[in-house]
Amino acid sequence: MKNQRETLACSLLFVVLKMVMSTKLYNNHPPYGDRLVELSSSYCLSWRLAAETGNIQGWRSVPIQCLHDVEVYMLGGQYFSDLNLIVEHMNSYIDEIVLSHDGLDAWVLDVDDTCLSNVFYYKGKRFGCDPYDPQAFKEWASRGISLAISPILQLFQKLIERGFKVFLITGRDETMFEQPTLRNLHFQGFFGFERLILRSEAYKGQSGIIYKSEMRRKLVEQGYRIWGNVGDQWSDLHGQFVGNRTFKLPNPMYFVP
Repeated sequence: MKNQRETLACSLLFVVLKMVMSTKLYNNHPPYGDRLVELSSSYCLSWRLAAETGNIQGWRSVPIQCLHDVEVYMLGGQYFSDLNLIVEHMNSYIDEIVLSHDGLDAWVLDVDDTCLSNVFYYKGKRFGCDPYDPQAFKEWASRGISLAISPILQLFQKLIERGFKVFLITGRDETMFEQPTLRNLHFQGFFGFERLILRSEAYKGQSGIIYKSEMRRKLVEQGYRIWGNVGDQWSDLHGQFVGNRTFKLPNPMYFVP
């Protein structure tokens, strides 16, 4: 009996010593650091997927713990890899379309973060972790220095060459941004589009879905057939008269209702 008690005591002592030694080692090398990073990265991947698919709506800013994840996504190559894949599928779709001879085959493109990139503006806003700053964005957009999103510029040029009438529909204010937006588009190589449509006073305050549906409705009533509709926000693609096919571009930096 005594031997059994001594054996049990030694076993317990061994377990305790092992725990103490492990704790000392972990004090030098925190055991949960890598795991926490892994969990955070996993959460941010899940958050970004949910945001992109529209399962999270009305979000006002990127979760602060996802700052690094979004930054790496936007600047590290994966963003453009995703864009190129989407454009590849759009090109395949375009190649299947037989255009009519009446000049009414149309394609709709959004502007901000579809044709023109605002990533350098949002870099200063911690890639969407900071709340939306309307005045700061007005100042940025007024400068007209956004760069073209190259895969979309190439798509745009193909659409023009094929004979599509390309309409650029943006929620930017018509009075304030028409001229700087036109200059910016032309400077970045967007020539030959049928019309740049901006938000006039009559549509001020409307949601993106209602406003853009109304702009597309007018095109359809003029006889245009919208073969494709491209945007970085679901509000570009939901609603009425969305076109034969819609294509959602990635944008984890902000949400427009």
